[in-house]
Amino acid sequence: MLENIDGYVIDLDGTVYKGKQAIDGALDTIAYLKSKGKRIVFLSNRGNISRKMCHDKLLGMGIKVQEEEILLTSTVTANYLRNHDEGCRAWVLGEQGLRDELELAGIKLAEKPESADWLVITLHETVTYKELNEAFRAVRHGARIIATNADKTFPGDEGDSIDVAGMIGAIEASTDQKVEVVIGKPSSLMAEAALEAIGLPAERCMMIGDSLVSDIGLGKNAGMMTALVLTGSVNRAEAEASSVTPDMIWSSLADVIDILELEQVK
Repeated sequence: MLENIDGYVIDLDGTVYKGKQAIDGALDTIAYLKSKGKRIVFLSNRGNISRKMCHDKLLGMGIKVQEEEILLTSTVTANYLRNHDEGCRAWVLGEQGLRDELELAGIKLAEKPESADWLVITLHETVTYKELNEAFRAVRHGARIIATNADKTFPGDEGDSIDVAGMIGAIEASTDQKVEVVIGKPSSLMAEAALEAIGLPAERCMMIGDSLVSDIGLGKNAGMMTALVLTGSVNRAEAEASSVTPDMIWSSLADVIDILELEQVK
């Protein structure tokens, strides 16, 4: 079934690593796919880090990738603002990685919340009341809201952890304003960015991830083949009962090696 697949769009959290640890078999699988000439794009809803930060993390785990092969919601969000509201000023509810990506894309950061055109929300693992209140002030003074993603949880070192939805909820509830744009998977914005980066049509690509909604949903909406890995927060019973049906269900990313080698024998 994979003989016509030349490109692999691979999720990171829960698929390649959990927290600071690579998932068993991930390093060998990525090296194997590259040895076979397959194109890879790592597509993540992470918006609180920059591509450089993610690249350094993967290299630290022994995963040899190019920075250009990494596509985060921080990068896609920055590009969206550059392309849709040139000259805008942004206020960030999030961490330095997002600010870095915004500045790389030429987005100006507002000097104070009240002068921002957009409030950009992402995961903020050390958020303070002061930062939440500054974001509140930005929206109260007319800033539109864009979020890198709207995931409720992500797989962290200590299990599932609160994600961007928590930050969004605090701002929407206190301002009565809704997020206008959500960049992250399963949006078409992320799918289009991934296909542009990988340089292949959707029918020659496979989306691999641990989330039925964001990963498998994106792949199916874009016309890619899909594979769900059970190394995240979804088990087989949940996957088989879901209305979102992946083409394949794998124990882990490492299963792709066995499948490709079996197809070569045939």
